[in-house]
Amino acid sequence: MLNSIICYFDKLEDRIRISLSHYPIPYAFIGGIGVVLFWRGVWETANLFPWFSGPISIVVGTVILLLTGLLVSVFIGDSIIMSGVNREKKLTEKTESEVHSEQSALQHVVEELEVIDSDLKKLKKSLAKKRPRSHHVQKN
Repeated sequence: MLNSIICYFDKLEDRIRISLSHYPIPYAFIGGIGVVLFWRGVWETANLFPWFSGPISIVVGTVILLLTGLLVSVFIGDSIIMSGVNREKKLTEKTESEVHSEQSALQHVVEELEVIDSDLKKLKKSLAKKRPRSHHVQKN
């Protein structure tokens, strides 16, 4: 039951994201509203605890972000770090042909991974057929 609910919302999210990706400015506004409302709820929930002052919030938030490995990616973002390391252009600076060539290269990688996955599944099935199953005898 829970799995089917998660699957439904996952597919719904995919459809909405795909539709909104064609309209980046409204997508940004809708996403911005969602982020602000989420953090407003977090802020108001934190206000329910009188001992949760500003400095305590900074310490607790920093510890949570450090322990989950999200500190840098939340404030800077992985793609920005990687583009700087690789000395790449920002997406807004790339030409349409550069974006399309990157997409086709990524599609090629995905296709290769699918072939490898298929071969791996065949190999596992082949090994499973060759290997006799051992029967464990339970001792009393």
